[in-house]
Parts: sequence; C-alpha cells; structure tokens
Amino acid sequence: MKRILFTCLAFCLLSLPASAQEVAEGVNFVRLSEPQSVQTGEKIEVLELFWYKCPHCYKLEPYLKRWLKNKPDNVEYLRMPAILNDSWAFDAHAFYTMEALGLTKLLHDAYFDAIHEERKRIFTPEHFADWAATHGADRQTVLETFTSFGVSAKVTYASDMTRRYQTNGVPTIIVDGTYQTKVSMAGGPNELIDLINHLAAKAQGER
Repeated sequence: MKRILFTCLAFCLLSLPASAQEVAEGVNFVRLSEPQSVQTGEKIEVLELFWYKCPHCYKLEPYLKRWLKNKPDNVEYLRMPAILNDSWAFDAHAFYTMEALGLTKLLHDAYFDAIHEERKRIFTPEHFADWAATHGADRQTVLETFTSFGVSAKVTYASDMTRRYQTNGVPTIIVDGTYQTKVSMAGGPNELIDLINHLAAKAQGER
C-alpha cells in the first residue's frame, strides 16, 4: 500500500503544471546584470523582443493574445523589435512606421501573416508601402514615415536596447527591466505565460 501511495505521489509531482513547480533563477530566467528603466510607470512592464520574420515569434502570438485578455491588472505589455544584426533593422522600421501612423492594430497581425502565411517578399521601403496600401494605408505617407528621422531614431534606440537586454535570440521576454526569459527556458509557450505572471509578481514584490 505504501509503495502504491509513493508511486502515485511521484506521478502527481511530475504532473504538476509549470506554475506549481519551483522556478529557478539561472534555469528558467536570468537577472540582467544591469536593470533597465521601464516605460510603464507604476505598472510592471512585460516587454517582448521580437522579429517579424521569426517563426517562433509568430507561433507565440496566439499565446500572448490569450494572456492579454486575462493578464494581471498591474501589468502592462509592450513590444520592441529586436535588432541582432543589420538586416533586422528593416522590420524595426516597419514596426515603428505602423506605430507612428497609428496603424499597429490594422497592420501588425497582417504583416506577420504576409510573411509567414502568404510568403510575401517585402524587403524595401517601397515594397512595404505598396503592401500597406493594399490594407488601406496611404502609400506615400507610409513611405515618407518609413525613412523619417523619427522612425530612424527609434530603430537606433531599439538596437541599443537589444544589446542592453543581453539577448541572443527571439522571442525574448523582459519583465520590469530586470528579468529575461524565453520559451526554451520556461519549457514551452504555456509555461512561459505562467512564468511571466510569476516574474511580474516577483518584480512587484521587489519594488
């Protein structure tokens, strides 16, 4: 009888969801060597570093959308395009163009789909402006904004912050400018969502 109970207990422990298991620093997340300032005031910042052409970022989107519907009230979610090499700067320009023109809601998901589902080849500002125009945006305004000083300054900032966040791949999640984690560190996308909530609560307690 004792042996049966022990076997059952062992199975139950192995079956615990990630949120109930011990979360270990250095395994499931790391603390940045230099904490970075946040943009969310009193709310805990959850920042996603991503790249539009990254298939893993695309696959994570549905999980983040579900989380956003039920995220803790004290948490605010932000995105930042990562720039790990010069070629990634193009999609950072695309992201900040959408943001500058108030087109993120209209174009963000559509741009992801265009790359990963429709296999469109969008590699120049003209290509991007042409594509955006098919979704109702003004082509010339998009083109001018894409190459504007304001957008270029934000791309430079994103490049600098990518280094400061000490990431070597995407998607990467930064919690409150202090903790860094990834799907691979969490153990899967669902586990990542649990880990985000755990780290947000930890960060709140440390403020």
